Amino acid sequence: MPIAREFSLTMDDRPGMLGKLCRALAERNVNIVAAQSFPSSGKSLTRLVFDDPTKARSVLDSERVTYTETDVVKVKLANRPGELARAAEKLGDAAININYLYCGAEPSSNAPLIIFGVAEVGKATPLLEQAAAAAGGKA
Repeated sequence: MPIAREFSLTMDDRPGMLGKLCRALAERNVNIVAAQSFPSSGKSLTRLVFDDPTKARSVLDSERVTYTETDVVKVKLANRPGELARAAEKLGDAAININYLYCGAEPSSNAPLIIFGVAEVGKATPLLEQAAAAAGGKA
């Protein structure tokens, strides 16, 4: 499914915070499909895509983590030169700005995934599916 649910978490930026959360997720058998984390004003902003958003939400709530949810586009691109260029150009040609992107791995095959944070998820999804299909991948 090319549209995925992304969880953006705000946590204290100190040792052990992410590890504790990841351990709680692992103990409930929630797999992290893609992740990005960076510091921002004494906090850590972490974006996560899970294999089971419902179960992940339950864990985050039980851990009292502050988070928001949004839709993002998840696309599997071939691991070779030019594939990200093809996808990014498709979006640019359609005047869709890429706000951010990060990588992950498809759980069933370990194929590389790119998570695109764009305002126009519905418009971007078919374009990225076309880019992936042209490259022999699958969104």
